[in-house]
Amino acid sequence: MAEAAFWLVVAVTLVSAFIVVTSRNLFYSAISLLFTFFGVAGLYIFLWADFLAGVQVLIYIGGILILILFGIMLTHKITSVDIAHTSIQQGVGGIVVLFLFAALAWMIVRTPWLVAAAPEPQGTAGEIGKLLMTDYLLPFEVASVLLLGALLGAAVLSRKGN
Repeated sequence: MAEAAFWLVVAVTLVSAFIVVTSRNLFYSAISLLFTFFGVAGLYIFLWADFLAGVQVLIYIGGILILILFGIMLTHKITSVDIAHTSIQQGVGGIVVLFLFAALAWMIVRTPWLVAAAPEPQGTAGEIGKLLMTDYLLPFEVASVLLLGALLGAAVLSRKGN
């Protein structure tokens, strides 16, 4: 059952990422990005990286994607803009991508993977939280003040008077 769920998450992530890249509608591309971010969070869960999965949901979906959607919805006449254009280098890019895919597939097939039983890993979020509130409290607070300053600067720069 876990393997079927894994392949479902992989399929959703890849299909939605493909739609992000190929969609001509900016709003549909942003909605597909939502499913891509959820798929990546699901892959983090399968890797037992629960803290990274939470950060993926909070920062990328809760912050960045919502900001992108607000930017799309608050921009006037965004639906009439055609974002797709033809590029003369699409063929070269496609060949490079196929070469890289073939090289990675060859490397994966040729690598002697070690398959061994391992104990189930413990959760990481609790340990990271303890470290952030004890040993790394000062850098954590400095980063918080820096981000607050960047937010205030962006608010000041985006005012209509400037």
